[in-house]
Parts: sequence; structure tokens; C-alpha cells
Amino acid sequence: MSTLKKLRNIGVMAHIDAGKTTVTERILFYTGRTYKMGEVHNGTAVMDFMEEEQKRGITITSAATKCPWKDFEINLIDTPGHIDFTAEVERSLRVLDGAVAVFDGSEGVQAQSETVWRQGQKYELPCLCFVNKMDKVGADFEMTIESIRDKLVANPIVLQIPVGAESSFRGIIDLIKMKAIFYKTEKLGATFEETDIPDELQQTAEKYRHQMIELAAEHDEEMMDLYVHDKPIDIEMINKVIRKATLSNKLNPVFVGSALKFIGVQRLLDGVVAYLPSPLDKPAIAGHKPADKDKKIFVKCDREASLVALVFKITSDVHGDLNFLRIYQGTLKSGSRVLDASRNRRENITRIFEMHAGERKILDSASAGDIVAVVGLKKTLTGDTICDIKNPICLPSITFPQTVVSMSIEPATSADKAKLSDALAVLRREDPTFITKVDSETGQTIISGMGELHLEVLQHKLVREKGVNVRVGRPRVAYKEAITKLSQAEGKFVRQTGGHGQFGHVVLTAEPLLIEDGHWSSEVEFENKTVGGTVPREYIGSVERGVRDALGSGVLAGFPVVGVKVTLIDGSFHPVDSSDIAFEQAAAIAVEKLLQKAGSVLLEPIMRLQVVVPESYFGVVQGNLLGKRGLITDSRVHGTMRIIDAKVPLVEMFGYSSEIRSATAGQGNFTMEPLSYEKMPEQIARKILL
Repeated sequence: MSTLKKLRNIGVMAHIDAGKTTVTERILFYTGRTYKMGEVHNGTAVMDFMEEEQKRGITITSAATKCPWKDFEINLIDTPGHIDFTAEVERSLRVLDGAVAVFDGSEGVQAQSETVWRQGQKYELPCLCFVNKMDKVGADFEMTIESIRDKLVANPIVLQIPVGAESSFRGIIDLIKMKAIFYKTEKLGATFEETDIPDELQQTAEKYRHQMIELAAEHDEEMMDLYVHDKPIDIEMINKVIRKATLSNKLNPVFVGSALKFIGVQRLLDGVVAYLPSPLDKPAIAGHKPADKDKKIFVKCDREASLVALVFKITSDVHGDLNFLRIYQGTLKSGSRVLDASRNRRENITRIFEMHAGERKILDSASAGDIVAVVGLKKTLTGDTICDIKNPICLPSITFPQTVVSMSIEPATSADKAKLSDALAVLRREDPTFITKVDSETGQTIISGMGELHLEVLQHKLVREKGVNVRVGRPRVAYKEAITKLSQAEGKFVRQTGGHGQFGHVVLTAEPLLIEDGHWSSEVEFENKTVGGTVPREYIGSVERGVRDALGSGVLAGFPVVGVKVTLIDGSFHPVDSSDIAFEQAAAIAVEKLLQKAGSVLLEPIMRLQVVVPESYFGVVQGNLLGKRGLITDSRVHGTMRIIDAKVPLVEMFGYSSEIRSATAGQGNFTMEPLSYEKMPEQIARKILL
């Protein structure tokens, strides 16, 4: 238990280019995990170990490592910032206990900062904030704190303030100890000195400390009593109250620095061990019996209990798949036999590894609280639960966003044809947001992903890592269909061929599933409302299967139907001839009729866009966005730059990176993420349906 108390499982998350990987590289250096500091801009970052990452200077895949700090152990995952690789963030945050959100001190909260913060909040992760790049032109600490409070609806509690900003940034003031800290740049920040606070900053520090104490006291009665009566509050009590409020997601401690200039990272590490949870601080997770989702079983961090672990990532390896696991309960031993409860399949664990980015260290065993990689699992997929054979249990799986971009892909030569399907299957196992299918009309292989960059990176992986030369078509938008009105239809499947025949009969209704007016849900719901056994219980699952399969291709142009609730209201069966297949087919027939009567419309993906351009180019960029059917939702000035928030249909955004570069003399940039599906204007829909 004492070792578990001193374990931290954390992730570093942020908007692209906020400095996540640089922060992580400094952490590895200061904890002694590496002896040479890697740099993203030189392509030498330890955590960006893939060739594609080093070439592009961005993080593509989440990398895990373990490092010591003082007498604590930290399992650290560096996640991507680009929205196209959001699945990497999603699956990493699912298995972590806490997170560090990194913000660019000159930009504050940016578009992707909001996305990763929402992902963290979904899993109720306690989170620290690190205001990075305080040495950058335009750095504004106050603005960044305000944007955290306003845009993230968070409750930041400032524990440090910067000494200077931009080129004059040279250190930090610790508001708990009321000391100034100056780092020795010539020693790469490994050494620093604590001094008294400079006279010109004393008043500012006292103001911030007063705000910190007041905010913390709101979460503890004893501290509030001392604060109200103006009695001294010791450091131990301040730390204890802030930790308690952070663990319950009521406060977000704020640290400050510049990872590039070696300032503030060690104090951030102190904050990680002081305020973020150990595995023991996390509440028990509600799992269920594999065959009965209503039968809840609670999993708590206990190394002596039966094994429960979640597979959150798979990477292909020359010796077989490398499966990354978070062990929630029990102990996993090398050479043991386990159960994949999600697939009711027994598997072998041949080897266990502790990972350090691209390197690995062999372990004999791993226990609750650990994050490790294993070899030996054959059919296991991301989100599956691995457990003791005698005590089967399923944990909640990981949900991933829907793909928005597709393109055709074909082998360059006949020799590549044989290798392509195997290589695509490997990529599909590695990446749950990568989908492949064969177009039944054209026979083409279609690949789908989260964006142009996502598919481009996967294409390069096929060529470089899998040795498959391919040609790809132009990116295409993943449209959906939806219905606009309630409809009812009957489906009957009857076949008589001598002996046993086939008989299935259902009556279904379909209604739109709206989040709000004009916005359809991305879900498909099915409900059984039959009474008196008109459709026997054993066939209800087959009816649902038939409904969902039929909704996979709508009536307008074969796009999947979303935002619909289908209800089984009646039907009939034959005591001899009825079967699962007959009811599946009857449901499919009924769905086809429903869609023809329910006023089908075409939906297109709408993207949330944030564009940052020099003020002088605002008019040109604004006009360009309006010409793309864009709706500008916010526009504000920050220094010499204009920040534009907009909603734009994805189909209009292909090739936008080159457009904005030419329109702004290379000074503009943008970020984009999926927002929703909305009805497409009829005149544009007609062009697609022709």
C-alpha cells in the first residue's frame, strides 16, 4: 500500500504547439530518466520516437514512460495535440488518474485545449495547469488564467506567479512558501536558488497569496475559520486543503514557467506528487458480469484481489502485437493464462514490459496501479477487459469519435495487393478511429479517419513500415442521412422451400432523435414495445441486429442513418419456421420501407474552426470563410493578431492550409475539430445525390 500511495499515473495534454512534449522531455531529464535533453525542433525528443513524428515535429501517438521523482514513481503519458489523433488522447485519459494541462502563455486556452479538457472532465480527472512559454512574445499570465476560468469553466488556484514576462521572464514566485526561485540556465535548469521576493513584486505576490488562501479556504471549514479570524495558516494545511479540493475536482492548481528555458518544471513535478491522486485515491470502478450488464461488480485498487486490467492501446510489433494495459486490480504474471472477458476468449501473457517511449524493460509481474505493455494476446482489441479466468468481469469500454473523412486506396502493383489487406487489418487493430470497407458498387477499398493529416500519416505508415506502395484518391466527406418525421412500416420475410421454411414478421416505427431543433443525435436507438409475446424474446436481438445493419446504408445515397429511434411495436411468428435470420431479414425490409416514408435528408459534418491571423488580414480571411458557408461565432484581438472562431462545413475545408498561407503571406494558422452533423442545404445536397 505504501508503494501505491507513492505512485502517480498522469498524462500531459494540450493544444498543438503549447509545449507538451518539451515539458515531458524536461521531466525525463530532471528525474534522471534521460541524460541528454531531447528537443522537438531538432527531431531528438525521446517521446516522439516515430520517424513520422520527428519529421513533422508533432506528436502522433501517445508515448508512455516511468520516471522517479524524490521517493515517488510517475507513470507518464505524452499525448498528441492535433485533433486528427484525438483517439490517442481519449484512450490515454481513460486509464490515467490525473493530468497536467499545458497552456501557451501567449495564447491562453485554444481550441484543442478545450477539447482535451472536456475529455479529461468526462473521466473526472483531477487536473493541474501549467502556463508554459512565459518567455514568448505576447506572454500574458493574467489573460491565460482568465481564459482558463472563462472558457474551460474551471476553478484555477494560482500557486505561482512569474517574475517578468517575454524576454524579461527569469523566474517564479512560490505563493505558498513566499519565495522567489531563479533557475540556472547554464546548468539547463537542473539547479536553482530560492531568494526573498524582489521588493517591486512583494505587493503583487501578497495580493495573489491572499486570493489563493481565500479560494482554498472555501473548501475547508477549519481553514476558513483561521482565515476569517486572521490567524496564521501553515504550509502543511494549505497543501492538504488544496490536495483535497483538487482530488474532488473543485480546484485546479496553476503552475508557471518556460520548459524551453528550463524554468518551473521541477516545481510542476512537486505539484504532481503533492496534489494529483495515487491509484488508492481513485474511487472503485463499476464493472459488470460479461453476460449481465445489470449485475454490477466494483473494482478497487487491491493487489491481492483477482486480476482486472483494461487494454487501452495496441501497436504492431515484429514479434506480435504489443498491448498496453492499465491494471486496476490484482497481479499479472509473465507466462500466465487470462480471460478476455469482452470476447469470452482465453489468452496467454507471454511477456510483460515496462515502457520508456520506444524502449522496453522486461518484468516478471505487474500489479494494480501499473501501466505496462504485454505480448501474447492474439484477438484482443482496444477497450477489452483482461481478467482472472475464475472471476470474469467487464469494465466500461472506450468510446471513440466517428470518422469524418474518407478516401479510396488501391495497391500500386499486383505484389502489393496481397499485402494491402493484411497491412490495413494491422492499422485497424492499432487505431480504433481508422475504418476500412469495400464499396459494394465500385469494388474500391475505402479508408476513413479523423482528418486529412490522419489519413496521410496512415498512408505513410503503409509505405514505410509495412512496405506496401499504394495510390490514394481525393479525400471525401463522410456524410450521414437522417429522417424528419415519424413513420411506421411492416416487414415480412417468408420462404417456403420444402421442409422447414423461413418466417419472420415485424411492425416498426421510426422517429427522429434530435438533440435540439435542426441537430440530430449521432446515435441510433432501438426499443422493444411488443406485448403478449407477438415476437418471442429470443428473436428481439435478431430484430435489433437487422435494424442496425439496414440503417448502415440509407435510401438517398447509401450513407449511414443516424439520429433515429426505431421501435418494435408488433409482429408475429411461426412455431416451426421462424428463425434468427428470418427476423433479421424482416427487420431490414421494414427499415427500407420506413426510410422511404420518413422524409430522409442528407447531413454533413460541421467543424469548429479557430483561425489566428494578423489583424491586417482579418477582412480577407473573414470574407473567405463566409464564402465557404462559414458562420463566425466569435472574433477578438490578441496583441497584433486576430482570433476568429467559426463553424464551417468540412467539405469546404479541404486544402484550407495552403489557402490561408497564401492569403496571409504565410502568417496565418488554424485548428479544426468535428463539432456536429447538420442538414445540408438542398441545392448542395442535390449535387451530391446526382
